[in-house]
Amino acid sequence: MPFEIVKNDITRMRVDAIVNAANNSLLGGGGVDGAIHRAAGPQLLEECRALGGCATGEAKLTRGYNLPSQFVIHTVGPIWRGGSEGEPAQLAACYRNSLTLAKEQGCDSIAFPLISAGAYGYPKAQALQVAMDEVTRFLSDNDMMVYLVAYTRDAIELTGDLMNEVAAYIDDVYVQERHDFDRTARRSQYLRDGAPRGTPDPGSLFRRPHREDNARNETVFSEANVERLTAMQGEVQDVAQGRRGETFAAMVSRVMEEKGIADGECVRRANVDRRLLGKIRNNQDYKPSKQTALAFALALELSLDEARELLAKADYGLSHGSRTDVAVEYCITTGRYDVTALNTVLFKLNLQPLGY
Repeated sequence: MPFEIVKNDITRMRVDAIVNAANNSLLGGGGVDGAIHRAAGPQLLEECRALGGCATGEAKLTRGYNLPSQFVIHTVGPIWRGGSEGEPAQLAACYRNSLTLAKEQGCDSIAFPLISAGAYGYPKAQALQVAMDEVTRFLSDNDMMVYLVAYTRDAIELTGDLMNEVAAYIDDVYVQERHDFDRTARRSQYLRDGAPRGTPDPGSLFRRPHREDNARNETVFSEANVERLTAMQGEVQDVAQGRRGETFAAMVSRVMEEKGIADGECVRRANVDRRLLGKIRNNQDYKPSKQTALAFALALELSLDEARELLAKADYGLSHGSRTDVAVEYCITTGRYDVTALNTVLFKLNLQPLGY
């Protein structure tokens, strides 16, 4: 996918260029700056001396030396002084100028730290929003894999209430699903292994009031089984709507045309490489990963029923046994179709991001 937040040490990122959150002298310092200089070796400092420093918001290029990346792009973020002295514009310029420099060097991939969010005191949530806005804007017209690297998950903070709302929805829906699953598994184990005569059926201890007792209570349904059932339901829905046999690729193309969504806008919304959409266009039997299918469901702003239909065409389903699926369901039902914002929540929850 074009933009991804990852937990890693930026000095170990195998990309074409990494970005150093430097100071104006470019002669090294603490935090990410010091770590990059130590990992690159003394030759990096020698090259930096010849650059004559760097103004806030600007970016300069050096070789990577002992780093796995070919280049280091040095940029100087603003010191936070309350936000009224041009800090947001300066921070945005750091990302914009770094990406432009990487493009000029023919880079296919680049890794950023969260600039200014450490010793320079820029509020993390606001720094993240600036980063996402500038990267998303750049990727609307350019092809490059962009990573935002956090050493710990706590280094990433979100603005707004989406994180808490998604987490609460997952807790309400997913935890109950797990409880039902565990209860059924315990009963199935009891039925397989037997128990001393006179021991009560544990299923009776966990059964919900007024729930009809039938054979399904003794079956453990895997997430894969739930997805297959959902896919079958989607096929029935296709027949009812006269679209039997429509493929995933055909539905994506149809909805894009119906809603007037241009190719560039679609890939930006879905956080996928524009070459992927070309593959979908050129191969009507294309089978995406589930993360890609979910990303397109959000990018196309589908209703919950439409999202289930799209997923069924790729042999997937929305399952309450998957925290990612529950998070996507929440975003669809509340009309929050921002894949990049949701991926930030998924990062915080240690879940796989959506996209390609």
